[in-house]
Amino acid sequence: MFDLVIAADILGIFAFALSGFLVGVRNNLDLLGLIISASLTALGGGVVRDVLLGRTPFAFNEYYPAITVIATILFAFAFRLYRREQLERQWLFVISDTIGLVAFSITGALLAIEVEFNFFGVMILSFLTAVGGGVLRDTMINQVPSVLISDFYGSIAIIVSILLLLLAQMDMINTWGVAGVAAFAIFLRLLAVTKQWHLPKLNMDS
Repeated sequence: MFDLVIAADILGIFAFALSGFLVGVRNNLDLLGLIISASLTALGGGVVRDVLLGRTPFAFNEYYPAITVIATILFAFAFRLYRREQLERQWLFVISDTIGLVAFSITGALLAIEVEFNFFGVMILSFLTAVGGGVLRDTMINQVPSVLISDFYGSIAIIVSILLLLLAQMDMINTWGVAGVAAFAIFLRLLAVTKQWHLPKLNMDS
């Protein structure tokens, strides 16, 4: 049977690898740098998650994560996506990136719940799985992690973890419950992009 979880995972890896690739291009990285940037963005969060859980990272056991990253880089070169301005704001990319964000958030939260992490641990693992790769990438190229200054993005991982924790408390962690959380999170993220929602910032001049 076709595994929808793996399909969402592959779509998320593709979107995150492409994002890492584009960031690398805009920071004038060489070919090795582009590969590292794409790989860190797509797989870094999952590696950090698995290390915290005390298990071998899935990227070291499965072939499809690395194959997806390589295929994404080749795809970007073949279609010269690096020459397109504001690709991250085009809806096809936004939707695939959102699915990846939500899929990784859910994976991190469910694994944390499974090993009986507390409330704080579940939120942190969900957040790191979803955005950890991007944080590692931005740190590598010496810039403030985009998740800390961008639009309503990392907040989705926090919301997903809280909803799944509530479901766990009500003993409702099942296919339909998780699917409902995923659908709500995807809708919320796309609505935030449409409405251009941002978290408030402190103004040092006022």
